[in-house]
Amino acid sequence: MSTTADLIRVLKAELKSAGITHAALAAQLGMAESSVKRMFAQGDMPLSRIDAICRVLRTDFAELSRRLADEQPARMELTQEQERAVVADRRLLLAAICCLSQWTFEQMLASYRYEPAELVGLLLQLDRLGIIELREHNRYRLKVSKTFRWRPHGPVMQFFRAEVVPDYFRGGFDGEGEQLMLVHGEINRALAPVFNERLARIGADFARQHLADQRLPEDQKQPFTMVLGMRSWLFGPFRDLRRP
Repeated sequence: MSTTADLIRVLKAELKSAGITHAALAAQLGMAESSVKRMFAQGDMPLSRIDAICRVLRTDFAELSRRLADEQPARMELTQEQERAVVADRRLLLAAICCLSQWTFEQMLASYRYEPAELVGLLLQLDRLGIIELREHNRYRLKVSKTFRWRPHGPVMQFFRAEVVPDYFRGGFDGEGEQLMLVHGEINRALAPVFNERLARIGADFARQHLADQRLPEDQKQPFTMVLGMRSWLFGPFRDLRRP
């Protein structure tokens, strides 16, 4: 049976997908924004309030319960065939990356040269591929895990290594807010997972900041890409000089 906390969790996701802020919801409900924030933070609210929020979302309690019941474990990765379909069309790949970054339909249209009908078609393809669940008014829900990653040796990463990585590293990394750091050393192999966890936290912090800053005016934002990696590796010519 669904608990109130479960329903509130789904409501939060629906509001986020619809681009409805606490302030906008408060205005629709005739409440103070602080009261709305407190209501969600407490994780409890009367069913009448849940019904009111459903009306703001243009849905109803039954539909909310159905979505909760239909929740499936999020995908950790796609199949080879699914990735091949994504990477075969660069415009589809871009739409997929935008969705994974939780851009709204309107943000995609404003930032890239998509026509509305074309973008809807691309989102439908991503729905069929199992990356998103496309909903009314061009909203969507991600069907992949927060820890989703492209297959390490799959079609998408092969494309990134061949075309994206060289383009990325051609930059000087000397602009405002940019840096490049390469650190080499020998450490206790048992500590490698610890450093990987730290890198993962940095990536998660960056992703959270991206979501938090989506509401800022465009002139206050700038696109950045962070590449994080760690592997047991030594440059080939240096490796050839190592003693047996």
